[in-house]
Amino acid sequence: IRIARCFEATRQRCCRLEQDGCRAREQLARVEAERAALEVKLKHARNQVEVEMKKRHRAEAELEKQERKLQLVLELLMREPWGTEALSREQCSVLSTLAGWRLGAALAPIRRSSAADESCQSLLSHSDISYDRTEDDMVRS
Repeated sequence: IRIARCFEATRQRCCRLEQDGCRAREQLARVEAERAALEVKLKHARNQVEVEMKKRHRAEAELEKQERKLQLVLELLMREPWGTEALSREQCSVLSTLAGWRLGAALAPIRRSSAADESCQSLLSHSDISYDRTEDDMVRS
């Protein structure tokens, strides 16, 4: 009778362990599906960051190009006698001031809407954004 009771207790323990194993496998499957979904979201977010960084680089390059053009026009107006004759004294003064400054610094107040934008820009600078894909590779292996 003792042996039968021990076998029964062992059988019941095995049943409980089997049920625990099934629950653990189900939970593992749910967690793996969630991880896969998060990896897809991460991949999309990284791609979006990369696209936005490229757009920003192009926009910055275009801005620099336009600033150089404007600087050349200002320098031409200041150098040519006909340029200063066609302009009023006040316009000549403004142009000479602009020609002496770095144009980007002179136009900065026009481009930025507030000091908050400027501080946020430095916090969110694209040069500060980086991510290391080696961590991802280690997780998958």
